[in-house]
Amino acid sequence: MLALRLLNVVAPAYFLCISLVTFALQLFLFLPSMREDPAAARLCSPALLHGALFLFLSTNALGNYVLVIQNSPDDLDACQGASARKALCPPPSTHFCRVCARVTLRHDHHCFFTGNCIGSRNMRNFVLFCLYTSLACLYSMVAGVAYISAVLSISFAHPLAFLTLLPTSISQFFSGAVLGSEMFVILMLYLWFAVGLACAGFCCHQLLLILRGQTRHQVRKGVAVRAGPWRKNLQEVFGKRWLLGLLVPMFNVGGESSKQRDK
Repeated sequence: MLALRLLNVVAPAYFLCISLVTFALQLFLFLPSMREDPAAARLCSPALLHGALFLFLSTNALGNYVLVIQNSPDDLDACQGASARKALCPPPSTHFCRVCARVTLRHDHHCFFTGNCIGSRNMRNFVLFCLYTSLACLYSMVAGVAYISAVLSISFAHPLAFLTLLPTSISQFFSGAVLGSEMFVILMLYLWFAVGLACAGFCCHQLLLILRGQTRHQVRKGVAVRAGPWRKNLQEVFGKRWLLGLLVPMFNVGGESSKQRDK
């Protein structure tokens, strides 16, 4: 339990450090390396478009990250009281988290990178956090590849060029052909690639469970869930204003069932 509580503190710090390093590289390295095209319009300069797109992705990723932390699943400690109250809290939809030390409604899992449980109130923000974190990491990887390609004059036309970049760069780094800053960017490329793929897989798996009307906790415990219409399952998680939530980080507004739970 002590190791889990320590991980609950270290993992968010690790994520915030990666975010800070990514933002610094984008701002002080990738953006200045983009040369202005005299023939292009000022509003359509590559640096401005790149900065706007990265700002949009990172704002949504960090905004939903904060909302996941702030909007904890419903605390059902009251269900531990009278037996009459327990009837309002069916076991398949609740779970006691040892790390958070509380019972949560429609528990999915405990996310150590946010230090919070994922459930009824913050599921949508968690899915969008995974989506935009994946896009921000993969986009940063593309920008980093373009930077390394221009600085080191490396061609990535061959499919295996990215896979052989790290071992080749390590040998060149110890021989002095690659600078420390360039080696750091190369290491970040692989980190962005790994985090981006992991978050993308997490997001796809979570969307599949939402379509089925299931949670990860129910799947692990083998709890049978009555399958409802997939449109209704999506609306319960993403709400009617789902399009606005894709563009701007906002609080999880669920469907009718979640409104009844809030009451």
